[in-house]
Amino acid sequence: SGGTRGIVEAVRPLATTPRRAQLATYLSGLAIFFDDYANTLIVGNTMRPITDRMKVSREKLAYIVDSTAAPVAAIVFVSTWVGFEISLIGDGLAAAASQAGTTPELAAALGSANAFTLFIHSIPYLFYPLLALLMVGLIVFLQRDFGPMLKAERRASRGEGLYREGAVLMSEAGSEKMEPVEGAPLRWYNAVLPVLTVVFVVLFGLYLQGRANLGRPGTLWEIFEQASAFDALLWGSLAGCLVAIGLAVGQRILTMHQAIDGLVGGMRAMFLAGIILILAWSLGAVTEVLGTAPYISGLLEGNLPGELLPALVFVTAASIAFATGTSWGTMGILLPIVIPLAVALGGTVDPEAGTAYVILLGSTASVLAGAIFGDHCSPISDTTVMSSMASACDHVDHVRTQLPYALVVGLVGIFIGSIPTAYGLPVWVSLAVGAAILFSLLRFYGKKDFDSPQWAGETEG
Repeated sequence: SGGTRGIVEAVRPLATTPRRAQLATYLSGLAIFFDDYANTLIVGNTMRPITDRMKVSREKLAYIVDSTAAPVAAIVFVSTWVGFEISLIGDGLAAAASQAGTTPELAAALGSANAFTLFIHSIPYLFYPLLALLMVGLIVFLQRDFGPMLKAERRASRGEGLYREGAVLMSEAGSEKMEPVEGAPLRWYNAVLPVLTVVFVVLFGLYLQGRANLGRPGTLWEIFEQASAFDALLWGSLAGCLVAIGLAVGQRILTMHQAIDGLVGGMRAMFLAGIILILAWSLGAVTEVLGTAPYISGLLEGNLPGELLPALVFVTAASIAFATGTSWGTMGILLPIVIPLAVALGGTVDPEAGTAYVILLGSTASVLAGAIFGDHCSPISDTTVMSSMASACDHVDHVRTQLPYALVVGLVGIFIGSIPTAYGLPVWVSLAVGAAILFSLLRFYGKKDFDSPQWAGETEG
């Protein structure tokens, strides 16, 4: 119906300088948080004419698009990622409760633990996605770069080409799926209202169901802990679809037939995700029957401090995601194994248990963070390829320019986040220190291209 494109169009007036063009792209990437594929295709294709006019390199556009797609979709609790993540966390908790050596008290606690609550608590420990989003914002604000990206930006800003000579630009196949119908008015509220409906219905559904399940007065958090995130997400999705259809048909942007075709097309687009989910459940069941988690726990117990598990899990997840090119597949493989392993090495679901709870949260978050990190570094990743496609960028150039930034953020996430927090450092301190390191790196090591006409009138200060 043109609503999502309208969101991007609403930020176009900002894009009157190179910095503002990149800021508009960044804000658009944050706004389209409900799916990484939609984010990549819509933002890349829509913002490319603007960034081209402002002489922003195609490599920089592809980096901003890629580094705001999966990280924001993995964090926001109403996205296509979260239901998948919660289901895998639930499988991991069930496997941990049934593994040999688990005390009856701990097994009961694991069995009654809420996967949605554990996911929400793990969000601050998603160091790579959080710091990656911050890194993009800092680069846009400071307009400083280093490594291959600096060369690309200098080339573009000096009029030597938005992409290097001899670059093989990726085609834009598939982007037509995101195009509004001909003549559709690009009204941002046609996308915002359905999304707000999803958020409201999910929260209200969690509250109503949690209050009924709790059976007594309680705090808001106690009520949410007793609710089923699956039911609430289904209610919210249905409500969002109905509102989107109502807006499109009521304004005569789409006929009812076109609206239903769009709905079915969306289901078709999610079919592959459904297949991945089914295969992930199957893989989890197989590993549980084979006793994979207890076997690995037996190998590591006594040989690996539990505090080092989050860092080890991050590296493992990153390696698998890099080799396979899929973050969802990596999460499907590791989460049902890592959660029982974390419990065997001292982790627990009790929020009052201090570092024992942090080990479980950090290990769970490290699977998600490592999967996204490996996905960003992998040249065969679907979102990396789609970012090159939507930005009309040479794919090898996109990977080559993004890799140094991803590596820097990944290393900061491990050594400032995963390891120190497992030993007791408050998570907010790790995030603040990580942010300060990234800012200092860009401020004192990154460079601006002040010889370019686009920076006329600006000074180093």
